[in-house]
Amino acid sequence: MSQDARPAMIEALGLTKYYGEFAAIDDVTFSIPKGEVVAFLGPNGAGKSTTMKLLTGYLAATAGTARIAGHDMATDRLAGSRRLGYLPENGPLYPDMTPRTLLGFFADARGITGARRRERIEAVIDQCALGDVIGKPVGKLSKGYRQRVGMAQALLHEPDVLIMDEPTAGLDPNQIREVRDNIVRLGKDKTILLSTHILQEVHAMCSRVLFISEGRLMYDGPVSKLVADGRPLEEHFYEFTAPKTEQQLAG
Repeated sequence: MSQDARPAMIEALGLTKYYGEFAAIDDVTFSIPKGEVVAFLGPNGAGKSTTMKLLTGYLAATAGTARIAGHDMATDRLAGSRRLGYLPENGPLYPDMTPRTLLGFFADARGITGARRRERIEAVIDQCALGDVIGKPVGKLSKGYRQRVGMAQALLHEPDVLIMDEPTAGLDPNQIREVRDNIVRLGKDKTILLSTHILQEVHAMCSRVLFISEGRLMYDGPVSKLVADGRPLEEHFYEFTAPKTEQQLAG
């Protein structure tokens, strides 16, 4: 199937979110087809997390539409959520639970029962390398292991779409590499949107990049095209996201 013929799995159509008179995001539009890994880049406060929460149905949009696998997340959220795995930056990992009991809790919440429940819990424990800590309270685990638990719950129901907000935040270089390798493997058959501040990871994981600044989408295109001029991604980041006053001064 050609790229243009692939079904859209993540769609933002004119997404806008106001808090009072403040526009957290304004008319954000993009579409991600099946089997693509896309980086979502921008400075703190640019609107990345807001956009992701709108796409997952966690927040309601002021205007526009968010769709996951064709399901409108405002009117058909349950159906969309069945196709979606979401890893927020600071997910709800109950500290007194062990990874196994936590995964069992999420399996029950998603209606995964019987043999499939056991099969899926064991599969994500293995996939996310949780065997050494499976009986320890989540609150006693390192940041790296908590991220693995968060990844495991996002993968538990075998979603087609993954949205991950800063999946490598606070991790050491070895842990970052483990998460990166896992995302590359997952990207072979899933659609992934991830935000990150580690720009060198974009080259390793993503074929396409979205830049957002002050709530507006500034760039949407292939990573290869962006860096074809020989400039590092950091320079493009500044170009698309620097405050307007600084851009004007530089010009």
